[in-house]
Amino acid sequence: QVQLVESGGGLVQAGGSLRLSCAASGRTFSSAAMAWFRQAPGKEREFVAAITWSAGTTYYTDSVKGRFTISRDNAKNTVYLQMNSLKPENTAVYFCATSPRVYYNRKTYYGTNGYDYWGQGTQVTVSS
Repeated sequence: QVQLVESGGGLVQAGGSLRLSCAASGRTFSSAAMAWFRQAPGKEREFVAAITWSAGTTYYTDSVKGRFTISRDNAKNTVYLQMNSLKPENTAVYFCATSPRVYYNRKTYYGTNGYDYWGQGTQVTVSS
């Protein structure tokens, strides 16, 4: 199994920044890629960004391109999500997830079925 622990969430004003971290432990060698998803109250969990461990290839949902940056530290088995220019609509619980393989069809990263382990989530609240 792989254990994932998110941190870095909190309350920030619109226009502010936060950096989320996701530390992986356990059978991390079975992880090929990591992603961030978010879920707002009453809404489905949605893809935010993903990154592959080996090549560092990144994928983003359109609404965060240019504002959010996903990165990884292979030595620490940790993935980060730097979020800038935050908006109230970015308020959600943010989850990290790990995928057992690299997908050549990028659309596979966008759905929850491509991931086998999930963290507990960290709350991000953006006030207007």
